[in-house]
Order: sequence, then structure tokens, then C-alpha cells
Amino acid sequence: MDLAELLTAISALDNPHRLRIVAALHGERLHVSELARRIGISRPLLYMHLEKLETAGLVKGTLELEGSNAMKYIELQPFDIRLTPASIAVAGEES
Repeated sequence: MDLAELLTAISALDNPHRLRIVAALHGERLHVSELARRIGISRPLLYMHLEKLETAGLVKGTLELEGSNAMKYIELQPFDIRLTPASIAVAGEES
């Protein structure tokens, strides 16, 4: 992970709502409405937070047709962010 990717990921996780989104998605993918209900925020606010998480590559949204409805599902993408002096030095060197 280079410095820009590291900063984007840290920035995306620097919010209690976004941390709750990641926690809710651990082990399962959820429909946007279900995710909003589980974490107790509105869908517009959820979409704002999802955009930041998607930009960082931490979650992925997919549209699926269910009958005549398009349903958006969100799932976590694999990530492992380790903050140590060594990992920060490596990220800094790669930028």
C-alpha cells in the first residue's frame, strides 16, 4: 500500500458511522436499506459514507435485479491495514 492509498484508507475509517458500516458488513453482504436500518442512519447519509469507503476500496456495491427492482448490495473487500512505524516508512518510501 503506497502513502496515498494508506491515507485514503485511514481517512475513510476515521468516522464512527463508517466503522459501524464495516462492522455490520463483516461476514455478510447487505442490501442498502437493511444496512441503513442496522446502523440506524438514513439512506442518504449511508450513501455519503459508502462513497468514501468505496473510494478507498474497502467496500464494493453491486446492483442486482430482483424481479423488476434493482437492488444495491454492499460487501466488504479484503483489506489489512497495519499501522506500525515500519509500514508507514515503507508507504512513505513508495510514494
